[in-house]
Amino acid sequence: MTGGLLRSWVAGANDPDGDFPLNNLPCGVFSPPGGAPRCGVAIGDNVLDVAALEGAGLLAIGPGPLLARPAWNDLMAAGQPVWRALRARLTALLAEGAAERETVAPHLTPLAAATLHLPFDVAEYTDFYAGRQHAVNVGTMFRGAENALPPNWLHIPIGYNGRASTVVVSGTPVRRPLGQTRAPDADAPSFGPSRRLDIELELGAVVGQPSRMGEPVTVAQADAMIFGYVLLNDWSARDIQAWEYQPLGPFQAKAFATTISPWIVTRAALDPFRTPTPARETPLLPYLREPGPLGYDIALSVEMRPAGSDRATVISRTNARELYYASAQQLAHHASSGCAMRVGDLLGSGTISGPDSTAYGSLLELTWGGKEPLTLATGETRSFIEDGDTLSLRGHAQGAGFRIGFGPCDGAILPAPQFPTEN
Repeated sequence: MTGGLLRSWVAGANDPDGDFPLNNLPCGVFSPPGGAPRCGVAIGDNVLDVAALEGAGLLAIGPGPLLARPAWNDLMAAGQPVWRALRARLTALLAEGAAERETVAPHLTPLAAATLHLPFDVAEYTDFYAGRQHAVNVGTMFRGAENALPPNWLHIPIGYNGRASTVVVSGTPVRRPLGQTRAPDADAPSFGPSRRLDIELELGAVVGQPSRMGEPVTVAQADAMIFGYVLLNDWSARDIQAWEYQPLGPFQAKAFATTISPWIVTRAALDPFRTPTPARETPLLPYLREPGPLGYDIALSVEMRPAGSDRATVISRTNARELYYASAQQLAHHASSGCAMRVGDLLGSGTISGPDSTAYGSLLELTWGGKEPLTLATGETRSFIEDGDTLSLRGHAQGAGFRIGFGPCDGAILPAPQFPTEN
């Protein structure tokens, strides 16, 4: 049960098609016009300056200031009782008929006037490969349908350690990467801009509580460690990846940029939209089994807009419930060896693809390796991303008369840089 809309006195918060009703209260970092970055919560058409509320004594939710720094890590580290207290207090302050309305209203900034930043300090970044249809599609392309899934895939959440240093917030331009590639008919590789630049539509889990080195956690404990979720675009240079990935997997093909949405949608806001993961044809080992529904019913889409055009084309629609391994299972597996998890770790789900070609989460799949180009609303065609293209991910969970949205996850591709030369 998702319940109904929680009504608020804030403009736009009761719009059934808005991303940020009172039911949501996602956490971000923003700058008001002419101001410094600070912690805020999106509500309706506005962002609420929660750092200012804490400073004014209106958010007595934990020991010491937790929101004074422009990142949510300190509050996440304070633990679940503080997370619950913050949500309850903000709900009371923003609810229709709240006694503190006149005191709170001056701390609202229109979203249209705010500059949004990374919502947390990314400690480390791990990317998984947890969408079964994506794994089948890619495996079929490169190994044939009979060997599409590697032998371990139905038993283990496959992942690799990525780069936290190049995680950027929505709206940050991304430069086309340089790298080594080798043409199919070439004897040796060459170096230059990627020609097969791609996206991967993912969900990112934000770890809000740490684990100790040498101490595994259960799936239930892992679920409780997750503070919330963001949309995540794992930009991928397919031609660089094809040459470099054997034997150790992705490296430079994915290290150049990862874009996330600016708002952390909390696990509490998404709890009403829980759903079981897909049925298992092979039972998981006990340490990975679900104690209850761990997936989420979140509608997802991808849009592409060429440079100079105001017309975007929806090129994919899918749903987060397609993920074979939930984020809690990925996190439990990550810690199972004794790997210490940290507050601010980011876990990418892997590409989320649905069962047919309209629901694939990457251009590699949508164009079947570039062999079946897409035709956009502008009449242009694309096999992979061209300079100037903007890719936009969107996502929301639909309730009864409201939705829980993530806000934008956008990135425009700039031309590759010139490689430096010796002076």
